[in-house]
Amino acid sequence: MAAAANPAKAAGMQAYMKSTMPYHGVNLPAVRSIGRDWSTDTDKWKRRVSITCQLGFKRDTDLDLLYANIEPNLADRDFFIRKAIGWALRQYAWTDPQEVARYVHDHEARLSGLSRREALKNIG
Repeated sequence: MAAAANPAKAAGMQAYMKSTMPYHGVNLPAVRSIGRDWSTDTDKWKRRVSITCQLGFKRDTDLDLLYANIEPNLADRDFFIRKAIGWALRQYAWTDPQEVARYVHDHEARLSGLSRREALKNIG
């Protein structure tokens, strides 16, 4: 992320978000690129961030990116990866429950029970 940082934008981003969390001025296209790179990293926490990096984006969620980041992690047996997959899908289900139901149905054989339960938790 350091390579994509723009310190001139960082202060404005932090002020806009009204957060004490440090901002580095990294724009969304760069974040998406980093997320895609991290989806296959050996560090499970980077893979987890790649899956959850769009939480709360609602209609602005880039589904191609979400699915591209989930795909290489579907077979992972780690609890935190499985939980992240379900969490990301569940969050998007608030926006488009039919799409999440379709995705779960199409990938049912490869999704863990935990990911599937989390994804469908709020779909009636």
